[in-house]
Amino acid sequence: MDLEQHIIERIVESLAENPYEYLGPHKNERGQTEIVCYLPLALDAWIEKPTDGTEIRLTRRSENGIFSTGAVDDSVADDYLVAYRDSSGYVERRHDPYRYRPRLSDFDIYLFEKGELFESYTTLGAHIESREGVQGVRFVVWAPNASAVSVVGNFNHWYIGMHPMQNVGYSGLWEIFIPDIRNGEVYKFAVKSRIDGIVRLRTDPYAFQTEIRPRTASIVTELSFSWSDGEWIKKREKGQRSGEPISIYEVHFGSWKRPAPDAFYSFRESGRELIDYVRKLGFTHIELLPVMEHPLDASWGYQVINYYAPTARYGKPEDLMWFINECHLNDIGVILDWVPAHFPDDDYGLSMYDGTHLYDHADPRKGKHPDWGTNVFNYGRNEVRNYLISNALYWIDLYHADGIRIDAVSSMLYLDYSRKEGEWIPNQYGGRENIEAIDFLRRLNDVVHNRFPGVAMIAEESTAWGGVTKDTAAGGLGFDFKWNMGWMHDTLEYFASDPIYRKYMQRNLTFSVWYAFSERFVLPLSHDEVVHLKGSMIGKMPGDYWQKFANLRLCYAYMFGSPGKKLLFMGNELGQWDEWNYSGQLDWALLHFDMHRRLSLFVKDLNRLYVDSPQLYELDCSPSGFEWIDFNDTDNSVISFIRHSRDRKNSYVFVFNMTPVPRHGYRIGVPWRGKYTEIINSDAADYGGSGVGNYGSARSENYPMHGRPYSLNIVLPPLAAEIFRYDGEE
Repeated sequence: MDLEQHIIERIVESLAENPYEYLGPHKNERGQTEIVCYLPLALDAWIEKPTDGTEIRLTRRSENGIFSTGAVDDSVADDYLVAYRDSSGYVERRHDPYRYRPRLSDFDIYLFEKGELFESYTTLGAHIESREGVQGVRFVVWAPNASAVSVVGNFNHWYIGMHPMQNVGYSGLWEIFIPDIRNGEVYKFAVKSRIDGIVRLRTDPYAFQTEIRPRTASIVTELSFSWSDGEWIKKREKGQRSGEPISIYEVHFGSWKRPAPDAFYSFRESGRELIDYVRKLGFTHIELLPVMEHPLDASWGYQVINYYAPTARYGKPEDLMWFINECHLNDIGVILDWVPAHFPDDDYGLSMYDGTHLYDHADPRKGKHPDWGTNVFNYGRNEVRNYLISNALYWIDLYHADGIRIDAVSSMLYLDYSRKEGEWIPNQYGGRENIEAIDFLRRLNDVVHNRFPGVAMIAEESTAWGGVTKDTAAGGLGFDFKWNMGWMHDTLEYFASDPIYRKYMQRNLTFSVWYAFSERFVLPLSHDEVVHLKGSMIGKMPGDYWQKFANLRLCYAYMFGSPGKKLLFMGNELGQWDEWNYSGQLDWALLHFDMHRRLSLFVKDLNRLYVDSPQLYELDCSPSGFEWIDFNDTDNSVISFIRHSRDRKNSYVFVFNMTPVPRHGYRIGVPWRGKYTEIINSDAADYGGSGVGNYGSARSENYPMHGRPYSLNIVLPPLAAEIFRYDGEE
């Protein structure tokens, strides 16, 4: 090959889509082997044979750094080092990247373009490999509208274009293998757009690790961890079904505990303490607010910029793996919050990746989220769906996540979400439904369930969309569970009200039961309800100091008694006075105070009762597991119901007195004759209550009431919940 001027210009001006055609060993027009190198930082350069140290001078072919050997023996091209001396006199020696051809297959490209390369994280990104005994890193990135892409990092002094990548088959997938760089190397992609000619330094969308903010480079990372949770994975399929107990402790890891206001603990540093704490309180799962890399602390992780990289705030990827493994060894599942609804506009991330709206929509009526100023993924593009589905599988496959909770599903389902008339584009049928997003969610859930049975897919969906947890084959979205946002808002509005007005608001508590079995629900008292001036959970409660704690215990008992899985945000179990602050930590000093410590004990006992009681979880999603006794006593603000197990043995009777007035001789109808043991009384002195109760049990009388043949004559403590277990006839 004779180098012509236009070829030289294409290389040095970052316009070459096929640098392997020009660089490395080639046959020239006379059939002779020639080696061409692009060394823009070299004053002089040469080829070295590692076997015997033979040197072959390289001739400069242009002032911009193109060198070549001229004709050499074929054996030279089989194994050589490229050496050059820079202006400081430093000599660099490396194997030539252009000896090693791209390995992307036509089948890889076909599956990627079809949106079905679901393990794309094993192909795209940066992967340590060994070729012909030489170790290095294979880089692959998707940038179909780029005229050139190169890898930059410390290894090439961040010189743009020094390591140009190959546009494999002109597919828009760019690849290069760079020898001699190792695990821990920082890098970015220099992407030159064919649209505007601008070179943009971009993070790797598939990077497994990144620098900690404010630095933004990707880091070559070989994920390696010795898992020991095989037994947990085997039993996971059964343990996360709708008929099993699921009680979730929702955690923002960075503010659970902190070593200093401007520092974070790693997962290894405080993870053991968190696991022991959660196990002590009896929760079955930890749900982590997004742990994917994000630039802004104030987003709490919900504006993700590196979807495949755990945030460097909390250590290395292996630290998160260790934490999840330890959770599993302690019988605690881990759910990860995940944000496929939108991504931020930061100029080093996915936004305008190759100078075009590659991952989002060009039209802001579809591509911009008005609430958060972020970009909406283009779910109609195969490669984007592939990126997101692969990402969900990645966290399950390589990090052993037990569940994925998808944030802001409502914003994905509706084209007019938070948009005024004229600010959105109808679908092809003239409707407001985002058909592409719906198809994406269905496909996602099907792929996850087919590949990882037992992994729970959970939707945060706040509208009345039908069939969120219905099977996709039956027209549903295919989720396992849905957050019951209506229950959360109605419940908190009720408990925040003064008891004197609760008689007018009883429907807040009773209405949700009428749709409680239309989906498989999680009942959340989440982070969203204790920020942005909404106040803490105990701060919402009315009354004096004692009444606030009594109301909060009553609220928690109502949640654990209601049909649905449970979720409590960190700090709610402490009765924290201040609302959650992401930049601080929980107020752990409160556990030195009696009422806060007793509240924590109450949450622990509720969890223990829940996990040990099939009555409270087996029929969570079936109306046969719930039976009203009385929801009409608005004058006294009392409600009562029964929870059944599948075998209907030892059913539980719940009675809630929503006022601070103790009620003696209160009668409720029950279906069976015999003894009813009081197993929980939220007014017990152990929990900080007044100690009013029924001396541990009550016996039914032959006094029909509420349409039942028997009734209990009981004492209702003030602002309290009582749970009775039917223990049969004596």
